[in-house]
Amino acid sequence: MSPISPTPPSASTLSPIAFPDVALPESTRRLRTEVRAFLDEERARGTVLGRPDSWLAGWDPGFSRRLAERGWVGMALPTEYGGAGRGFLERYVVIEELLAAGAPVSAHWVSDRQAGPSILQHGTEEQRRFFLPRIAAGRCFFSIGMSEKSSGSDLASVATRAERTADGWRLTGTKMWTGGAHCNDYAIVLARTDETEDKHAGLSQFIVDLRAPGVRVEPIRLMSGEHRFNALHLEGVDVPDGMLLGQQGDGWKQVTGELAFERSGPERYLSTFPLLVSLLRELGQHPTTAGQLTRIGILAARLYSIRRLSLGVAAALDAGASPDTQAALVKDLGTRLEGTLIDTVRSILPTPADPHATPGSHPELLAFALLHSPGYTLRGGTNEILRGIITRGLEQHR
Repeated sequence: MSPISPTPPSASTLSPIAFPDVALPESTRRLRTEVRAFLDEERARGTVLGRPDSWLAGWDPGFSRRLAERGWVGMALPTEYGGAGRGFLERYVVIEELLAAGAPVSAHWVSDRQAGPSILQHGTEEQRRFFLPRIAAGRCFFSIGMSEKSSGSDLASVATRAERTADGWRLTGTKMWTGGAHCNDYAIVLARTDETEDKHAGLSQFIVDLRAPGVRVEPIRLMSGEHRFNALHLEGVDVPDGMLLGQQGDGWKQVTGELAFERSGPERYLSTFPLLVSLLRELGQHPTTAGQLTRIGILAARLYSIRRLSLGVAAALDAGASPDTQAALVKDLGTRLEGTLIDTVRSILPTPADPHATPGSHPELLAFALLHSPGYTLRGGTNEILRGIITRGLEQHR
């Protein structure tokens, strides 16, 4: 691994696997204290249950709006578009506290994490003026329309088509694993607009109204019975010209840039963190052994290391870089740690998992984490695909 650079890099100097050594701004100390006080209020309200995987499973629009009132949604968006203009490192501190607490952030998650930044970077001025203030207010929620039945990891092989009409485009196809499509407002959909020999060319992105005629949402239930994901059927959906996101044919470049936001954040290693908190709470009631403390110490060390890598990506994004390779590494290491954390917790405290136990109890949280665990290394790109990205990034800079 390349040496860690002492300062955040510029877009031109960032090597494919280097991570800047990040010192969080002094302002984040006060910000962290404010977020914790807010979370205490929400616990008293009964909205923060300390559950694992809260960025996927905790859909609460009211909570999202209360966050937005404090300027904590759309934090990295410019103030001229309704954002807080505070940068990715300050945003990092807020979402780190929210995820560690198991707060219900999934309603605004995709809008805040990637739809907003993508529209800011690639959208027209009209799109920015319309969507970004609504995102920052916690009143406009987005889904991701990328994966398909036969092109999950091979994203460039998408079969969804966008054909020209007199005043826009007509989209036909089915997107799979479209989180929140049954309750969100819009989806950013990747579709083929041109036939080319290079499958990575001829792709474009569209902003699709999820309530438009021709949109049909079919539930895909998790093994727990939860309805989080959907098959999003686009049955001749008319999309106006003004909802083309970016340039026609630039969809692949836009999507790969977007994935740096999707793959590098604290959600890639903190999904199961509330279970570790629950374990420590349980162990606090009994004597602990040296072996138990050692295994907890190993988990803490891995968490700290991956957090440093993740912070490095946030710093690179603040510097205007596109750290795709580093983001892939964060997700690979982080999501494997999430599964290891569950296994370690079970070995230290062999409590039976029980989804019907008292909400918030250790057996209930363990069951929740176990039922969600198959998706950790799949969503956002499988680990096998990520390792290919990392390898190619290294080869290009030899």
